Amino acid sequence: MSSSGNVRYLSQPCINGEFFSSHTERKSRFMRWLSKLLKGGSKRRFVNGGNPSPQFIGDGSMVLGAPVRPLDNRSRSDKEKEELDRAIALSLAEGLKKPNGYGWEPSNNDDLEKSHQDDFYPSYPSYVPSECNPMGYRVCGGCNREIGYDSYLGCMGTFFHPECFRCHACGYPITELEFSLSGKEAYHKFCFKELTHPKCEVCFQFIPTNGIGLIEYRCHPFWSQKYCPAHEHDNTARCCSCERLESVNARYISLGDGRSLCLECMESSIMDTGDCQPLYHSIRDYYEGMNMRLDQQIPMLLVERHALNDAIVKEKNGFHHLPETRGLCLSEELTVASIQKRPRIGGSRFVGMRTQHHKLTRRCEVTAILVIYGLPRLLTGSILAHELMHGWLRLKGYRNLNPEVEEGICQVLSYMWLESEIMPGLKNMPSTSSSSSGSKKGGKSRVENKLGEFYMHQITNDASPAYGGGFRAANAAVNTYGLRRTLDHIRLTGGFPL
Repeated sequence: MSSSGNVRYLSQPCINGEFFSSHTERKSRFMRWLSKLLKGGSKRRFVNGGNPSPQFIGDGSMVLGAPVRPLDNRSRSDKEKEELDRAIALSLAEGLKKPNGYGWEPSNNDDLEKSHQDDFYPSYPSYVPSECNPMGYRVCGGCNREIGYDSYLGCMGTFFHPECFRCHACGYPITELEFSLSGKEAYHKFCFKELTHPKCEVCFQFIPTNGIGLIEYRCHPFWSQKYCPAHEHDNTARCCSCERLESVNARYISLGDGRSLCLECMESSIMDTGDCQPLYHSIRDYYEGMNMRLDQQIPMLLVERHALNDAIVKEKNGFHHLPETRGLCLSEELTVASIQKRPRIGGSRFVGMRTQHHKLTRRCEVTAILVIYGLPRLLTGSILAHELMHGWLRLKGYRNLNPEVEEGICQVLSYMWLESEIMPGLKNMPSTSSSSSGSKKGGKSRVENKLGEFYMHQITNDASPAYGGGFRAANAAVNTYGLRRTLDHIRLTGGFPL
């Protein structure tokens, strides 16, 4: 069955005789009208001298009127015949006036049908209708199935079954009246907040906004620990070694002197003087490997915090990094209490510590080296390397150096020792890790290496003029001229080479 778009309509009868009666009727009406027109015109035909004017029809064709006869001498049949001939002539002339393409005669039924259709139905450009969905036809953006006339949700020009409109994060349907959009993805408001709103890594709550509606938080420059600003003032414990704050799911150990230690730092911590002796001797060997031998046997003691602070008060020489100093190269004679027995953990604190008083007698420019107890091996070693450099400078006659020069070059030796521990092959520096007892399992763990990187980061980014600025100036001189030439220049000029 052909489509309605291919149906053709006949406006004139075909030569086979279809619709002939209607065509005959139209022709008869046309002839009667033409006859009346000619009758009216015959009365005015001879106004110009009695001779009819020729009529030009079409392209130069001429049709002459019939010979003039008096009305009285012609019969009615002759008049009708004359009028019929004139009508036929006029009809032929009208056919010649048609534009090209209208005067041809079809040779078959199809051409005739097409000619009739072209006369009454002029052709226009074809129109192909686009696909049109009926009202109520919708496709679900979740399952790609038809929604039909069921309930649906609309979002960003897309329709969904209620059960197909789901959170991009958790995958559960969104049934709340309010939700969040990110690009083309929809989220529960809580899920979107979980993804985008920063959480405190101490209390694990969403970090609150400040007075002007902005999210304000603190972030450690090395560990990237994010936390609420309030935790800096609410007595939250901070590790004295790595500076990270104690979180609600972690347990820090109190050292009993206001300091706390996280469990990662406690794994390699040194708690008494006996445990520290192998590390101390390995660092002396490190100095000797760089042709910086210490001729004197300088005592080394691990002490409590208050004992170190008391010694700092009595010490006249040197520059001390207050408010927290963790080591001291002592040149005065005094009595200090060193830790002789390693404390044990009792609950969340250390208990059972035993101390012993030592009277330090000055036999040379350096009386003793004091280091605070409870710090990890690498931090303790970096403090010892720093204080041993103070001792080496005094024993070698470096006098009256300004703090930036003395503390700066001591920090360089501390940094170099850490570098040799973290990257033993760098600069062909001797490593002390194999000769010390700090690495209890025969090698440093990933956690310990990360701590070493943090201590190096602390040295390079120290903001103080003496320790930070002095280190950067000394390190630049050592990198340019080498350690030995830099030390010689300090001895001669009291400053770093430019």
